[in-house]
Amino acid sequence: MAEIGMDPEVFEQFIDQLERYVRERLIPAERDVIENDRIPDDILTEMKEMGLFGLSIPEEYGGAGLSLTQYARTVHCMSYAAPAFRSIFSINIGMFNSAIKNGGTDEQKAEWWPRIAGGEIACFGLTEPGSGSDSAAMQTTAKPDPSGNGWILNGTKRYITNAPHADVGLIMARTEKENLPKNAHVSAFIVPMNTPGVSVGSPDKKMGQSGAQIADVILEDVHVPGEALLGGETGKGFVFAMKSLDNGRVSVGAASTGYARRALDSALRYANERKAFGEPIANFQLIQQMLAESETEIYAAECMMADVTARADRGENILRKAAAFKVFASEMCGRVVDRVVQIYGGAGYLAEYDAERFFRDARIYRIYEGTTQILQLQIAKHMLREWTAEHG
Repeated sequence: MAEIGMDPEVFEQFIDQLERYVRERLIPAERDVIENDRIPDDILTEMKEMGLFGLSIPEEYGGAGLSLTQYARTVHCMSYAAPAFRSIFSINIGMFNSAIKNGGTDEQKAEWWPRIAGGEIACFGLTEPGSGSDSAAMQTTAKPDPSGNGWILNGTKRYITNAPHADVGLIMARTEKENLPKNAHVSAFIVPMNTPGVSVGSPDKKMGQSGAQIADVILEDVHVPGEALLGGETGKGFVFAMKSLDNGRVSVGAASTGYARRALDSALRYANERKAFGEPIANFQLIQQMLAESETEIYAAECMMADVTARADRGENILRKAAAFKVFASEMCGRVVDRVVQIYGGAGYLAEYDAERFFRDARIYRIYEGTTQILQLQIAKHMLREWTAEHG
């Protein structure tokens, strides 16, 4: 079924306002975010009031009801600023919203969509100390409560984005001892983070992405009621998680593309201002080559983003193309920020210049929501499956 999204004219006005907000409000606040490793409270409040936490949630539940094309453009726009600003609302409008949409009961939608659209912050608990893409190694368990009502959860989730700020977590847990086909041993639970037995570790120190906090989520005999089980059915959690990852991969691809554009704009300005041998280094052909290569690759990623989101909005299955977009855009961003450091020369290695930060911030894009290598395997697996189906 095709998604309509926000009225196109209203959406273009929204994007214009957002671009101004990013340049006039968020970029000047980046130093504060880096120094304190958190988004200032007043900016967080503004972002909630702007409706950024409910962009993709249906309008009747308090959201903006954006189509995937509009959602990706919004993420792309926000990602021109420091990654923390996208990160804080990305789980709400990406994986959490997508899981509720794909798997939630009517009651769960009525309960949680208005809450996260209003600014309650979500986190997504799949990865563990010993498992990520490999659900067979999942150790977190959900066992029926002996009292007969609900479930008892135990386990540890690792590298969980927004965990230190989150109001609610979507937690994947094993509901069967044995590994089952199609990952049917994994179920998903909606867990308020203030539930007794839920604790959050100290924020991890990271290479980059200041202000985008990640931490462990520890579950110790956490009792949740029966209605916490996503969709009211066991064995569907991993399927819901994987479906919502399409959305997450589009978000990371859009973020990579937006941040690459920011880095290239910075290099363009630097190349025109920095002089060597009596003229701007922008006049030197090998500098121009790096600028041109970066522009070409960003344009290709922008085209991929437009195509994959349009396909999704028409109702097509985008699993393979979302993976391809995420791989290309994240690897492209890595190449662009590397060239940007090179264009800055020695200054690019100094913390006082933005180039060094862009380089560190971009590195994670090739890892989360599926590493490049895992996604390449997934793309190839689907290609081979299609070929076998066609050729027997």
